[in-house]
Amino acid sequence: MTPPLAYDVSSLHHAIKGAGTDEKVLVQILTSRTPQQVKDIVAAYKREYDHDLEKDVCGDTSGHFQRLLVILLQGNRQTGIQEGNVESDAQTLFKAGEQKFGTDEQTFVTILGNRSAEHLRKVFDAYMKLSGYELEESIKRETSGCLRELLLAVVKCARSVPAYFAETLYHAMKGAGTDDDTLIRVMVSRSEVDMLDIRASFRKMFPCSLYSMIKGDTNGDYRKALLLLCGGDDA
Repeated sequence: MTPPLAYDVSSLHHAIKGAGTDEKVLVQILTSRTPQQVKDIVAAYKREYDHDLEKDVCGDTSGHFQRLLVILLQGNRQTGIQEGNVESDAQTLFKAGEQKFGTDEQTFVTILGNRSAEHLRKVFDAYMKLSGYELEESIKRETSGCLRELLLAVVKCARSVPAYFAETLYHAMKGAGTDDDTLIRVMVSRSEVDMLDIRASFRKMFPCSLYSMIKGDTNGDYRKALLLLCGGDDA
């Protein structure tokens, strides 16, 4: 029943307080919210905990992973498409990764963190024509660890936020054991936002519906609650 903004704020707080950091929560929330939603989260976090979210994140993270999170937290992405920069951004990314011995991670952080989703989609197309690879393939080859997960999430959310959450839910349930924390957080936080779009994306991307996968992976009242949040089957 917590308002979505307050739920995001408390999820982020729990992800960074105490020993260890739940990087997955930081990645999922900060890459999928709009710049304005991120600004609202930062302001609400300050009101609720009398702490600066950026400082708390910086205290718990490091390196290029930290730098990209800080860029996302500032919520200052460019708007619209800078037509003149599409080709040059694609070339710069190519030179920073596939064409270079080693990887210039800062270039990936700067471009992917600061450009709008619409602009990035054009860059991804230009990158594919230039290199013959999807940008995601290059990121997987050129980076590792938390930074790789964060960069991939930024790219996937620029392409489609519902598809990103469909994939997140699938991986939370497939294989042995279920990542209940992720399953609950995504189902609750998106249930009144874009669940129909997530369900449609899930059905396109995977061989079963979201509803049937939840049904097969959970049980009891937990299953009933998740199925109600899902809102129906797309079999």
